[in-house]
Amino acid sequence: MQRKPAYFFLQAAVLCLWASFLLFGGASAAFAHSELERTAPEPNTKYEQSPRLVELGFNEAIEAKVGSVEVLDDKSRRVTDAKPQTSADHKSISLALPELGEGVYTVSYAIISADGHPVSGSYVFVVGNPPEAVDASAFDPHKELGHEGHGASTQLTTNQFIIYAVRSLYYAALLWTAGLMLWPLLTRGRGVILPGILKKWEPIALRTLLVAVLVYIFAHAREILKGYPSGDYDKLFLETTVGKEWIALLALSLAGFLFVRMHPIARAIWAAAILAVESWSGHAAVFSPKSASVLFDFVHLAAGAVWAGGLMLLLALWQKDRKEAGRFAALFSRAALLSLVLLTLSGVGMTLLFLPSLKYLFYTSWGTLLLIKTGLVVLVLGVGGALHMKIRKGGLPVPALLRVDASLMALIIVVAALFTYISPLPANSPVTYHQMGDKLHVSLRVTPNKAGINEITLKVWLPDAVGAAKAVQVRLFSQDRKELGPIEVPLQTYEDTELTDFDGFVKSAYKAEGPFIPFAGRWQAEIRVRDKDDNETVQKVDFRNY
Repeated sequence: MQRKPAYFFLQAAVLCLWASFLLFGGASAAFAHSELERTAPEPNTKYEQSPRLVELGFNEAIEAKVGSVEVLDDKSRRVTDAKPQTSADHKSISLALPELGEGVYTVSYAIISADGHPVSGSYVFVVGNPPEAVDASAFDPHKELGHEGHGASTQLTTNQFIIYAVRSLYYAALLWTAGLMLWPLLTRGRGVILPGILKKWEPIALRTLLVAVLVYIFAHAREILKGYPSGDYDKLFLETTVGKEWIALLALSLAGFLFVRMHPIARAIWAAAILAVESWSGHAAVFSPKSASVLFDFVHLAAGAVWAGGLMLLLALWQKDRKEAGRFAALFSRAALLSLVLLTLSGVGMTLLFLPSLKYLFYTSWGTLLLIKTGLVVLVLGVGGALHMKIRKGGLPVPALLRVDASLMALIIVVAALFTYISPLPANSPVTYHQMGDKLHVSLRVTPNKAGINEITLKVWLPDAVGAAKAVQVRLFSQDRKELGPIEVPLQTYEDTELTDFDGFVKSAYKAEGPFIPFAGRWQAEIRVRDKDDNETVQKVDFRNY
């Protein structure tokens, strides 16, 4: 009997269904994507010693010749250019590490599984006890006193101009006095009029410096302790770094009246000591490596003192004896040229240490003032070059150029006094995000929102009819390094005692604390909320830190 065609079609359909079950159901494990099963070092873990390597293990084989593993430091720079190695079974990949210093490090991986699916991600680990990330709050002297609610200045305000005027007077007196105490060592045995001018002006400079230091300390102490009890003055001067530096500054200012009578070498030692104290009390003491930043600052101040003191002596000699001034100008022009070179090099060095990127020059008033100062230094180089060429040809300094040089020096000192009081880095503020909707409310907080340890708090509200959230996930994506995989935030539920309930909604609260933001920059938090029916809602929150 001949079978009907429909019967054959039915048999074929059943056979296809059976084959599909075997292929996609019974053998599903063969087509599962590779997943990260183990890591060394482990995520969000602190290690006392530097790990020897990074090793990532997967549940299935990965492509041996495709993929990457990177380890970045807290400036988002790669710590090694070594190539990752794949194990014999192709189930793990490793990267040898150099000796890592204390810091927060990011491991980022992007591999291809044997079945051709990409797998990527990032996580963070810590070595040693890294210093707190530097932002505007690092320059706040209230911290050592236990005062809250204060921050370092990042912008210019009208009320601060008294402080700035005092600082301008202080820096002018400091550089003038230190310069006058350095020049006797540079001019030993040269000229007969110069010793008399030094003998006249050194005591005047020392008295000016003493008054400037007293006013400087009084104005800053009053500003810091405004609104606080007078008993905090003891803490300020005896228990804080800035207070102890002020005491040292005052002691050296008084000691200067003894050193001025001593040998030129002793005077130079005094000048170096007072400039060193100033170097330790400025921005340079905050940044790492501290030894390099403080050294750059000291060289910067010393070069400025030689230039300022020498120019004042040249002007005084010009009024007294033109020929003597001409002879001194030959020495001064060479010293001034060297000083300007050192000022430029040390200034560039400090800028590169202070700022993560030159783009930060446009984020604060500090950067604006630095650009203004740079322009003034370029003008000084032009004026100084013209004076140097005139003197090399055997002529006397041009009075108009001397006046311009002195005016530019005064402007540079004023600008320096302003921008040494302002934070080079912008202020960071916590992330506070709240979005309400008919089907979901979301609240996200990131505190303090800077590179390093942060507390991440997430609250979600779903309608009563839907019930509490079944699963919640937060992943952080670097918007500056988009090639990096996301950083998973290990949220834990907690009992929220804040009055943040909404009628008709049920709340779920989660929290995590750790180094989930390993470096400063632009970030995006991806929030995924899944209800009991596995319906997923995704929200993205953009934020940045410095």
